[in-house]
Amino acid sequence: MGTDRLTDVLDATYTCLSRYGVRRTTVDDIAGEMGVSRSAVYQYVRGKDDAVRRLTRRLHDRALDRAAAAAASDAPPAERIHGILAAKLDLVLDLVGGSPHIAELLDAKARLSGDICDAFTGRIRELLVEQFAAAETDDAARVFPVDAARARPTGPARVRPADAADICLAVVIGLETHPEAARLLPPAVDALLTGLLPAPAGPLPASK
Repeated sequence: MGTDRLTDVLDATYTCLSRYGVRRTTVDDIAGEMGVSRSAVYQYVRGKDDAVRRLTRRLHDRALDRAAAAAASDAPPAERIHGILAAKLDLVLDLVGGSPHIAELLDAKARLSGDICDAFTGRIRELLVEQFAAAETDDAARVFPVDAARARPTGPARVRPADAADICLAVVIGLETHPEAARLLPPAVDALLTGLLPAPAGPLPASK
């Protein structure tokens, strides 16, 4: 299959969905946008539903690539977590900003794309859990270098990595409909991580 031509089909699908929405878009619309026949479109996709799913997957995969790159970077934990969350929020803002019809591709209840949306959010959550778990392990090793596997700092109980990930996701999902979401994300994440990430360790006390 010609990758470049498939890209053209998906680009045309995006334009048509922006204009008409998922339900009203037809293969004829996609073909007309490309300036080709219906049969030419069917060389690359099985139909409108296939084109919509492929487009949805492409958009979500690109966002996941950005999130994974942030998670694998050498930046401090807070910056990596912010990068993961920004990838999710940017996907929503980019699509909704393009057209309210495109927001259908973000609906986890949508017939054609719901499973892709669910898988995307699940993977974002996994990346976040990995970051919080790594930060917790690094903190234990720094404070208790002799027995990091069993030692835990005393004081208030830490939020579990899975719960910390869910809290972050809930905040980002809440921001998705705010008119100033992009501006509010950095301070919101900073405020959250102040409580969710281990505090920077000070110098260890001198041995007597």
